[in-house]
Order: sequence, then structure tokens, then C-alpha cells
Amino acid sequence: MDIKVFNSQISKEELLGLAKAGYGDMVKGVIDVQKRLLALGGELHADCERKLLENGSLQADLWGFNIYPEKSREEYLEYDSMINVRPRQGNMGREIKNVNLRSQIKNIIDDMVVI
Repeated sequence: MDIKVFNSQISKEELLGLAKAGYGDMVKGVIDVQKRLLALGGELHADCERKLLENGSLQADLWGFNIYPEKSREEYLEYDSMINVRPRQGNMGREIKNVNLRSQIKNIIDDMVVI
């Protein structure tokens, strides 16, 4: 499964193609909240994370999510990933708990993903 990095809008068709190449109805992704970059695809969130780190992103700025392109805007994001376990940043589990961070991530993804 290929990983693609986006810094501008991604169409629903591209997202559906990534989903079909991977899990069928879902795409794993990692966002750099400072650089507004999305890495999408791959088998694991860690694959996307590695791609962004290789491109100069900082670990503290990277957060994992799943996106379901066939679902509505209200339901298409899932903030669940092993890379989100960050005790130093106050996130003790796989799910992103910080409401402000979740909102920031959703706003960036909503701007970049055309659903």
C-alpha cells in the first residue's frame, strides 16, 4: 500500500482509491498539525508517521487518525492510533482526548479533504 503526502486538497475519488488499495472502506492517516500535511495510506499509522518524519516533521506535531470516505462529515474521522499514545503530551491512550487538538485536526482535514 502506497503512502501519499498531501499539502493541498485531496478529492473524494483519490481518497476512495486509497481506501480500495488498502482496507476497503477506510484510510489510515497521520497529520502534521503545524505544517498542515497529511500522509495517507499504508498498512500502519507508523508507516505514515515515518514518511512525515523523513520529510522533516516533528514527532510532537504528528497525530494518527482513520478516515472513512463514504461517511458523512460528522462521522468520517476516527482519532484512534497507537502513535497517539503520548504520556509526555498528556495523551495516555490511542484516542486523542484533547478537544482543542481534535478540533484543530478536524478543521485541517475538513479544509483539505473534499467529501
